[in-house]
Amino acid sequence: MRMRTEVSPAFHDDLLSRIEDAGLNASAPPQQRWLDGWLLRFSPGKAKRARCVNAVAPGRLPAREKLALAEAVLAQAGLPLIVRITPFTLPSGLDDLLGSLGLERFDDTRVMVLDLDRFAPPAADSAGTTVQPLGLEAFAQLVGTMRGSPLSQRQAHAERLANAPVPFSAFELKRDGVSLACGQFAMEADLVGLYDVFTAPEARGQGLATQVCAHLLAAAAARGARHAYLQVEGDNAPARAVYHRLGFRDAYRYHYRARDPAAA
Repeated sequence: MRMRTEVSPAFHDDLLSRIEDAGLNASAPPQQRWLDGWLLRFSPGKAKRARCVNAVAPGRLPAREKLALAEAVLAQAGLPLIVRITPFTLPSGLDDLLGSLGLERFDDTRVMVLDLDRFAPPAADSAGTTVQPLGLEAFAQLVGTMRGSPLSQRQAHAERLANAPVPFSAFELKRDGVSLACGQFAMEADLVGLYDVFTAPEARGQGLATQVCAHLLAAAAARGARHAYLQVEGDNAPARAVYHRLGFRDAYRYHYRARDPAAA
């Protein structure tokens, strides 16, 4: 049975459970395997969701034994042990166990949700810009370059998008032929997840992220999406302000644990 902790009462459990599953599907890398109810991911990319342990079912083995096995799998891939803890993590005491074993908590992340029936696109306030589709390979290179990610991480991102079990659609925002912001969404039935919304540092504070998000949401709604979700770090105040203005509300939170968060 899944836990209900750190979950907003404004949203139904069934919807949030579907969103958690959709988020896992959208972030699935080719490098993953199951271990007694735990989903192990070991992609070399930037996204921690694609290189961590997701404890989604209780399984039969003791948690300590599974942790040792999972750590060995990640070590073979040259990655540290990172465990993602959500309100749906099983067994329910895993977070406390990890803490007692010295794994530190880090990266408090919020999952925010928007009912698209209530979405009202904001007025465009960025004259001279255009938002246009972009291929997934080109998108991975663009957002990786904007972030300053090394080539290996950009390639891993492109590989993950190319092999995703759900379809992605990517877009870039340009002004005078220069790419200043970008974002993409993943569709699964009537759910749409916004991912990799990013604005070039020199173009921030101009409403470009809002414009990109509004475009993504409108495009997804036109394809039948009814509920939108996204994941954002809890201390990313500028991004959270953008999402709140669009109507997103906090639904639940998750975090990670690792022996050395700095290395993770």
